[in-house]
Amino acid sequence: MQFDIKPILQDLGIQAENEAAGTGQRWSSAGENMVHPVYSPVDGQQIAAVKFATTEDYDATIKKAGEAFKTWRTWPAPKRGEIIRQLGEALREHKENLGKLVSYEMGKSLQEGYGEVQEMIDICDFAVGLSRQLYGLTMHSERPLHRMYEQWHPLGIVGIISAFNFPVAVWSWNAALALVCGDVCIWKPSEKTPLTAIACQNILAGVLKANNVPEGVSCVIIGDRAIGELMSNDTRVPLVSATGSTRMGKAVGAAVGARLGRSLLELGGNNAIIISKDADLDMSLIGAVFGAVGTAGQRCTSTRRLIIHESVYDEFKGKLVKAYGQLKIGNPLDQNMHVGPLIDKDAVNSYLDSIGKIKAEGGKFIVEGGVMEGEGYESGCYVKPCIAEANNDFKIVQHETFAPILYLMKYNSLEEAFALQNGVPQGLSSSIMTLNLREAEQFLSTGGSDCGIANVNIGTSGAEIGGAFGGEKDTGGGRESGSDAWRVYMRRQTNTINYSDKLPLAQGIKFDL
Repeated sequence: MQFDIKPILQDLGIQAENEAAGTGQRWSSAGENMVHPVYSPVDGQQIAAVKFATTEDYDATIKKAGEAFKTWRTWPAPKRGEIIRQLGEALREHKENLGKLVSYEMGKSLQEGYGEVQEMIDICDFAVGLSRQLYGLTMHSERPLHRMYEQWHPLGIVGIISAFNFPVAVWSWNAALALVCGDVCIWKPSEKTPLTAIACQNILAGVLKANNVPEGVSCVIIGDRAIGELMSNDTRVPLVSATGSTRMGKAVGAAVGARLGRSLLELGGNNAIIISKDADLDMSLIGAVFGAVGTAGQRCTSTRRLIIHESVYDEFKGKLVKAYGQLKIGNPLDQNMHVGPLIDKDAVNSYLDSIGKIKAEGGKFIVEGGVMEGEGYESGCYVKPCIAEANNDFKIVQHETFAPILYLMKYNSLEEAFALQNGVPQGLSSSIMTLNLREAEQFLSTGGSDCGIANVNIGTSGAEIGGAFGGEKDTGGGRESGSDAWRVYMRRQTNTINYSDKLPLAQGIKFDL
């Protein structure tokens, strides 16, 4: 299936043959030794080349963003919301082409590419409403003729470090809220998916220019981990929001914490679905298979473990094996395909390494894995989703492998199932499939899940923007997107106004002159 990406790149304002890394509205000054080719995992073809930014480019971008913040913070929040409303409209206009670029550059299915852009549109709609709801509280003072209240102020520059698997949605979760709150944003996307970031910057830049918003309110800077390290150690960036592996998040958290900055960390997951004896097995099958193979297992919310009651274990295992036998693996732009490629050959090697470790620890494969070969698989990035029976305490099971590998394990009592679910270092998403109300309530209310997300009768994957997204333990503790996640992008200030002709002190303290 031949795919012509050039018209899409042109529509999104990207010069594919010599694209450089955008820093605000300027190009990187990096030399030729910093040129980075961009390949599609779909067909292995080079899409473009970008230039990585230098330390000088980074510093210039920070200064430009700092100047823009001085003006942007003075705009009334509803006026800032109007800018985000227009961004949402622009994304609607470009949804098809941006969705195709997400699919081609990252490798997820076209429907998931469209879904990711829709997620951006949804968070813009959410942020527009939020722009009129940045509430503070009013408190009664113990002192006569005094009033106390709290208000929220923008932090300043928000640094956003995003991962390849959701190359645009996670940026929008942060940027839409941060911009409405009065912050300015500097985005370091994954070096594996820079074109989607440049496309988003171009779309937003058009909106900003049309509304005379200061240049620097939103900036993209392309680079490798060196840019992330600069951002993490920079006291001019009060908040760093980082999405990626636990290893990366620990490094970012330590660097930001050492300077007493703030970090919002959304890191790895090792998500489980408990399949109860009282589950609807056909519905459970859909949730389990999509959770395990969607985005080729490269979601932080991907289903890694199925904890199945022993009385339905064999029946459900049989359904899984049959379903996996029907999966179509191939070009994700072909909507008949269920599973696309992994992001690159390093990911393939990690997948193969994990399979070897599963076997070494005694795991038994009931659906074998392997790398796809032949016509249509020339990129070398297509792999077979596989299923292994394994123990929860296997070292490899405790580790998150970003690939479509699913582990099965049995349980007898509900307490045992909960212990297995919670018995991993990560704590992002979880689910129980049951029609038993008592089981569902115990899962949600009595420690059945120690994750940030706990679902009943839906899978671990596919969160809506209305709820706060994030997890506990090695997942980092951060919350993005909906609910009151906006507060992390602002600082709280308590104010007391004395409108009397005296100056009484709190706690009845006397201080007379």
